[in-house]
Amino acid sequence: MSDTNETTKPRHFIQQYIDADIAAGKNEGKVVTRFPPEPNGYLHIGHAKSICLNFGIAEEFNGSCNLRFDDTNPSKEKEEFVAAIEQDVQWLEFDWQDRLYYASDYFEQLHDFAVELINAGKAYVCDLNAEQVRAYRGTLQEPGKNSPHRDRSVEENLELFAKMRSGDFADGERVLRAKIDMASPNMNMRDPTLYRIRHGVIHHQTGEEWCIYPMYDYTHPISDAIEGITHSLCTLEFEDHRPLYDWVLDNISIGCHPQQIEFSRLNLQYTIVSKRKLTQLVEDNHVSGWDDPRMPTLAGLRRRGFTPASIRDFCDRIGVTKSDNSIEMGVLENCIREDLNEIAPRRMAVLNPVKVVIENYPEDKVEQLDAPNHPQKEELGTRQIPFSREVFIDRDDFREEANKKYKRLVLGKEVRLRNAYVIKAEDVIKDDSGEIIEIRCSYDTETLNKNPADGRKVKGVIHWVSAAHAVEAEVRLYDRLFNQPNPESAAKEGKEFTDYINENSLETLSKCYLETNLQDVDAGERFQFEREGYFCRDTDNSANGKPVFNRTVTLRDTWAKIEAAG
Repeated sequence: MSDTNETTKPRHFIQQYIDADIAAGKNEGKVVTRFPPEPNGYLHIGHAKSICLNFGIAEEFNGSCNLRFDDTNPSKEKEEFVAAIEQDVQWLEFDWQDRLYYASDYFEQLHDFAVELINAGKAYVCDLNAEQVRAYRGTLQEPGKNSPHRDRSVEENLELFAKMRSGDFADGERVLRAKIDMASPNMNMRDPTLYRIRHGVIHHQTGEEWCIYPMYDYTHPISDAIEGITHSLCTLEFEDHRPLYDWVLDNISIGCHPQQIEFSRLNLQYTIVSKRKLTQLVEDNHVSGWDDPRMPTLAGLRRRGFTPASIRDFCDRIGVTKSDNSIEMGVLENCIREDLNEIAPRRMAVLNPVKVVIENYPEDKVEQLDAPNHPQKEELGTRQIPFSREVFIDRDDFREEANKKYKRLVLGKEVRLRNAYVIKAEDVIKDDSGEIIEIRCSYDTETLNKNPADGRKVKGVIHWVSAAHAVEAEVRLYDRLFNQPNPESAAKEGKEFTDYINENSLETLSKCYLETNLQDVDAGERFQFEREGYFCRDTDNSANGKPVFNRTVTLRDTWAKIEAAG
């Protein structure tokens, strides 16, 4: 599902690879991919790249893409995560149709293939504990040592594996290992574990049926083969695992051998995409949950106001390569700015209010003024906004004194209210501390939403809302969660990644005034608050009875100058 003209873009290496396969008649011309998340957390922006690639490749080549949950570690998996993942894939507007699978669907077949490996003398039950296995494994410079249990007979291994399944051994007491090569330069080939024992966990699909669970590197290739996957697309960290992927399939009686192809993972500045660290952020209450709008999760981005089209556009822009790279956060933010600039209706919202009293406007008069919903798109129509004697403007839009560069309201001078009249500041009222609490103005009745006939030049235009009709709301100004481009580098500097959390990543404005048209909009609806940025109605229905709006992104890249200065 691409939002760009594919004919104008060079084909990336995976497309070229599949082109060659089809030309050679491989897989009878079929293309079947899969997106295989582990349900141990919410999907993040890095997963979006994989989703768009796998579903996009399938669509481009008239193939199919499966959604398969890699649910082999029940101690960390939840049904909540399964539901969230399904929602995220659907939100990105991809459809697995009737091809929803779980690795647990294949547990019996995986077990039978393990027995087949034992019978072939290619797998054995090992009694070494985890620490001993690591010690025997060796290093990158030194070969490993054979387990003392490596030469057990087939009969003994079959008996012990059967007892593992029946629950006769405790967690960690025994594992099933592949018999490959303890001297291999590839550490993944040094007799990797195929099965481990896990008691006392309830699997969200199989309940308590199993107490042994297969490892990912064993499960994944077999699941791919069972489903008839032709091209198993994964990120570069699995490149060293490919020999094991192939070994598993080459040594069992299965008729399909998918091709694993690796691409670079998404590294996005000012964020992290480690699921373990995202879990830590949630569990340690650094954020409000997996869908906190500061999180790089798809749920968080959705709640913040990002659109599916903007995420797909972002994934398309960064491309598919084999080279690790670091993507600037500004690229993602520009994608959502460009999308919302086209589709978001305009509204006025005063986030830092001060009252304006228009002294020569009748006290009991209310006008309904027409305002366009979008300045460039007539098809989006107009709306009516009430105008009355008292309005709110933003406190930053007024100065008692200012130089010529300041083009907003100044005492003794004029400014235009957006879609309304020209007003002139005549006086101010202050409280005991000297803070301005009210600006007294006059208005020109001949200037309604047009240039003055007498040729007066009014340079400034500011937004406003009618005080009597305004919606009081809470507005949350979200920013980047981290103040360093690469928070993952914390360990190299003797710090924790949480040391780089941006203390100003959330500012809550509890008393803002919005157009009356924003009173009953649905959760997730997006708008441009004129001169402020893009915002959406939060999924939290209200805060203290008031609607809540989240800032999706500013109108301009406010970090660009900071980064340039740094």
